[in-house]
Amino acid sequence: MVAMRLIAGTTGPGSADRPDAVSVAGRTLSSEALLGASLAVADEVHGATVVAVDATPTLETVVAVLGGLLAGAAVVPVPADAGPAEREHILRDSGAHHTLTDVDVTRRSSSSYPVPAPDDAALIMYTSGTTGAPKGVVHTHASLEAGVDAVAEAWDWTPDDRLVHGLPLFHVHGLVLGVLGATRAGSPLVHTGKPQPERYAAAGGTLYFGVPTVWSRVCAQPAAARALTRARLLVSGSAALPVPVFERLHALTGHRPVERYGMTETLITISSRADGPRRAGHVGFPVRGVQTRVDAEDGAIGELSVRGPMLLRRYVHQPADLVDGWFRTGDIARKDPDGWHRIVGRASTDLIKSGGYRIGAGEVEDALLAHPAVREAAVIGTPHADLGEAVTAYVVVSTTVGDGELADFVARHLSIHKRPRIVHLVEALPRNAMGKVQKKRLGGPML
Repeated sequence: MVAMRLIAGTTGPGSADRPDAVSVAGRTLSSEALLGASLAVADEVHGATVVAVDATPTLETVVAVLGGLLAGAAVVPVPADAGPAEREHILRDSGAHHTLTDVDVTRRSSSSYPVPAPDDAALIMYTSGTTGAPKGVVHTHASLEAGVDAVAEAWDWTPDDRLVHGLPLFHVHGLVLGVLGATRAGSPLVHTGKPQPERYAAAGGTLYFGVPTVWSRVCAQPAAARALTRARLLVSGSAALPVPVFERLHALTGHRPVERYGMTETLITISSRADGPRRAGHVGFPVRGVQTRVDAEDGAIGELSVRGPMLLRRYVHQPADLVDGWFRTGDIARKDPDGWHRIVGRASTDLIKSGGYRIGAGEVEDALLAHPAVREAAVIGTPHADLGEAVTAYVVVSTTVGDGELADFVARHLSIHKRPRIVHLVEALPRNAMGKVQKKRLGGPML
């Protein structure tokens, strides 16, 4: 279902052939060529129930994923940076019958395939594995359709848009939104190969996707940032966008970026809207069909649960962790009285219990980033004999500054109990492919 209807946006009956339906790192396919090449892949894998794709930032990956979906297989995107052990685990755990590695995008086919049932598996995406071995998340054609249609409605995404991004093609952000969302909406996709500011500036898009690291780098190149003033919408996700980056992006481009929230298991469930206000540090409201609740009282921070049609149907080899349709995200959030949601962080690393207070790491990080000498900041709780946990900051600075000065700076901007008790000045923060800080690695030898 999702396979035919996603690709039909640019290639369906009666639609004009788009010469630039998809472009990756300067290589382009028309919508007619995209369909023909994808059907050639479908011919190759037809009959397989699970197909793995080496998800590199290439035109071959786009064609391979669409071809697998058209054939009715469940597609497993294998991270381009996966080590041998992770790759072996994904292939073995998913039961992939075939791995697409050498896709020829010049091949063409005119075959036809039956439309998969809504509840047939479409994608098996693996979690980051921060709390154990990566788990395979099974999304169906119905959950993918619900997910991409909900964000298209929230962002007024139409065939008149031109999407630009340079994100990895094995995550929700880059693949589900950035490839399937574009083909579903019928809008051309320009993948820049790498998310470099100068490539974003030259792409001439109306809709741009980026993670906070990308937007921070865009802001560091004002000329590239100002080139984005002609866009319609800038979207940030995959990690919290620091308030100073939000404000700097607004100053340079005139755009207040849309922030949104989602997970591998849930796709996008909360977002600010194209036709509404955007509030720095907040991810907006539930998208169409979604309900949320926060396990807290009187506007305090607590664990976020979500319910909606885009949630996973199951994990590989085990049922989904759903209770009456609700999924506990493991993320800490605050829901304001007017309905705005703010994601504080992960319950395991970003909720700090210090001296009887519940402190969100993200709030302290934003305060640190407001200091002119601070380039990057990550905050965690570390064991403390008296307080239970001490607010501990790891900070990358651009000029010489003392740790005491940074702690005092936070205390002047937030409640004094939120100031860092310990400040480590480091050369870099450990990040994954999506730019998320890997807080489990903080404190290791690399610092």
